[in-house]
Amino acid sequence: MRFVIFICLIFNILPAIAQLDLVKPFKDCGLAGSTTIYDYKQQKWIFSNPADADKASLPASTFKIINLLIALETGVIKDENEVIKWPGSTDTTRYGYRPEIYRDMTVREAFEVSAVWVFLDLAKKIGRERYKHYLTLCRYGNADLSEENPDFWNLGNLAISPRNQVELMIKIYEGKLPFSKRNLDILKHVMVTEQNENYTIRSKTGWTRENHTDSGWWVGYVERKDNVWFFATRISKDLSVPNPGFGNCRKEITRKILRRLEVID
Repeated sequence: MRFVIFICLIFNILPAIAQLDLVKPFKDCGLAGSTTIYDYKQQKWIFSNPADADKASLPASTFKIINLLIALETGVIKDENEVIKWPGSTDTTRYGYRPEIYRDMTVREAFEVSAVWVFLDLAKKIGRERYKHYLTLCRYGNADLSEENPDFWNLGNLAISPRNQVELMIKIYEGKLPFSKRNLDILKHVMVTEQNENYTIRSKTGWTRENHTDSGWWVGYVERKDNVWFFATRISKDLSVPNPGFGNCRKEITRKILRRLEVID
């Protein structure tokens, strides 16, 4: 407990957080990882694992957040309702067999169901030079696009830390990125994953496999009338270790922590 309190003081975290066990949700899922949260009103960082919060890794499908903004800003798509034509083939070895997404679909739907093939199509049209320009302006991770594969967000050298993910969410919320208000508003609308009378959650999941490791994300923010909490959860496990709940645990862990902080019901 003394160690937890010490960490809270160093990182300027609310004293009450020191009494909460933010690691137990990871233990319950049998997974390594961390949750990083920023309390906007109190201007406080909350870490389940401060060291892990600054370790960078592949963004996986959370990259679709900035990918959508870049596609809109460059005019590659006019809005989220633009329909992308199914090319007729996909790499089912890496992404699994998902026949329900092998069809024409809107960009918004592709974002919601994480249809990789749609964003691969957009990536070809955007080009590495424009990606590099915007990733650098947004201070997105290491902005390393040296990977030759088209889906550089799922494999290769592009990497972002949980803290950096949260910083990006804050800039999106505040409108402090090099994108028009219209395009930021479209993104915010597309990111809505849960909404009730008490709060709205805007978020995106991600999951990739590289270097014999499963790596999963849930990134976003919770808006209430009186405050906003930004979050980034990343979990990992060895590919050889079975864990059928891995996908669900990204949200399950985050929700448990947000409930303990009394952010959501």
